[in-house]
Amino acid sequence: MATITTEVATTARWDDVQHALTGGGDGASCQCIWPVLSNKDWNETTTPQRTEMLRAEIDDGPPPGIIVYVDGEAAGWIRIGPRTKQARVPRTRIIAAASTEPFDDDSVWAVTCFVVRREHRGSGLNLELLRAAVDFARGSGARLIEGYPVDTGGAKQRTNDLFHGTVGTFLAAGFAETTELKPGRTLVTLELRS
Repeated sequence: MATITTEVATTARWDDVQHALTGGGDGASCQCIWPVLSNKDWNETTTPQRTEMLRAEIDDGPPPGIIVYVDGEAAGWIRIGPRTKQARVPRTRIIAAASTEPFDDDSVWAVTCFVVRREHRGSGLNLELLRAAVDFARGSGARLIEGYPVDTGGAKQRTNDLFHGTVGTFLAAGFAETTELKPGRTLVTLELRS
């Protein structure tokens, strides 16, 4: 039986972050910078620039994500942090229209990206990542976490289309469906404190 552990993404774990992000799919080119840039800024950056941006974000802290390990090897990543540090969230019309939380509230956090290396997909690591992210957010003083997952309706979808996570994963971690963002996408929330 595999041993699964999680750790916050720190400078000392930079190589593990890169291993988690480069195991197939868009993680290698995105570097999980998509959530923090506007479309204009995104289109003006290269993969090496995104890599340096993520490194600087991790170096500056607080950690913007969690790494999951399988038997000591980095196998996946989740981005978790205040919405105020994820510029794309309030600029996404469907989210801005659906969320009732003020976008300048640092106590509202968001989960915006999951990446799992190809060889570990389908083994439940997204749920492990999400549970660790919830614990991290709670310990960091977050009041509420939002997610913007895909509702697969039980149908198989391309892995690159599932980086937001799936509704089933969020529900299994205790989130509640709040409202439909658009067909196939749902706003989910988890209250951490009243």
